[in-house]
Amino acid sequence: MILPIVAYGDPVLKKKAKDITKDYANFDTLLENMFETMYNAYGVGLAAPQIGLPIRMFLVDTTPFAEDEDLSKEEQENLNGFKRVFINAKIVEEEGDEWAFNEGCLSIPDVREDVFRKPIITIEFLDENFKAQKETFDGLRARVIQHEYDHIEGILFTDKLSSLKKRLIKGRLTNISKGKINIDYRMRFPAQKKKR
Repeated sequence: MILPIVAYGDPVLKKKAKDITKDYANFDTLLENMFETMYNAYGVGLAAPQIGLPIRMFLVDTTPFAEDEDLSKEEQENLNGFKRVFINAKIVEEEGDEWAFNEGCLSIPDVREDVFRKPIITIEFLDENFKAQKETFDGLRARVIQHEYDHIEGILFTDKLSSLKKRLIKGRLTNISKGKINIDYRMRFPAQKKKR
């Protein structure tokens, strides 16, 4: 089932999410719905807070990036078919020199900005079978994971922008929260006037 994606301005996007256990209600259905919702919106990642659930869970599928001709063959191969579920994740290390990449977010449609992040991360998490994992990722895989990880920490990519950039996009963000935007996937807008 395709779920509505929560738009910028909803308090759930600013909450630090809570851990879950393997007896979380309807977990398999939730996982299926999240993948379906992400693919429907042409996303490469989706975190539970983006569908209104303040839980520490996100998923990624970087396959769409594998078609980017600006990337090296090696990077394209790394991204193709990289599909993962991260539960109760904790980034334990970030290393290297920060690099900029133009990021967007399904909760903030039509806003894209350069965000600086470290290129290598080590993350501990539970997979979809609640088995403990610890892995190191780099490049765009690391970046997509960092972006989704921020969601479960209550951080949006716009929080990482300079105060000047934030002022420049303030009006656009306000319009998104009011639903004054054209999008081709289901969304829920926090500041939209309730119709009587």
